[in-house]
Order: sequence, then C-alpha cells, then structure tokens
Amino acid sequence: MNWILLIIGGLFEVGFASCLGKANETKGVESTYWMLGFVVCLTISMLLLYKATQELPIGTAYAVWTGIGAVGTVLVGILVFKEPATFWRIFFLTTLIASIIGLKFVSSH
Repeated sequence: MNWILLIIGGLFEVGFASCLGKANETKGVESTYWMLGFVVCLTISMLLLYKATQELPIGTAYAVWTGIGAVGTVLVGILVFKEPATFWRIFFLTTLIASIIGLKFVSSH
C-alpha cells in the first residue's frame, strides 16, 4: 500500500510541476488557477510522500518519488510543452526509469 501511495505522490509531483509550467505560460486569472492547482498538487504530493515514508526507507522513497516526478515531468514537457525529445534526453530518461525500478526491487519493504 505504501508503494501505491508513493507512486500516486510522484504523479502529483508531475502535476505540480506541470501546473507551474502552465502558470508561467498564462496571464491573469488563468495563471492564478494554475497556481492554485500547483499548491493543491504540491500539498497532496508531500502528504503522500510523508505517509509512505512512515513504512518505507526515506532514501529509497525519496529517490523513487523524485524519479517518478522527474520522468513524468520530462514526458509532459515533451508532449505538452513541445520540449525536444533528443536521443540523449530519452537515453537518460530510460536509465532513470531503470534506476527507479531497481530501487523498488532492492528495497527491504
């Protein structure tokens, strides 16, 4: 169950980073709504990370949480914000995914 909470927390990390990106692209009230989404996603993400670390090792949980956020944010950047999908970006994204999976498998919980 804690791994599920951690994964969901990582997805909300993608959400807060994406909201921040959209807030930077918009103006006025629309930007305010994106910033509100940022705060909501940030709060949920941190609460889920906190809950997961009550049972999972902090180092592993934090690395997985940030890894999910990093991978997801890069993918959103490529798909939504039209950032470049160069060979090296995809290569290192793949190694990051492999590292996240590896940490999950070697964790004692």
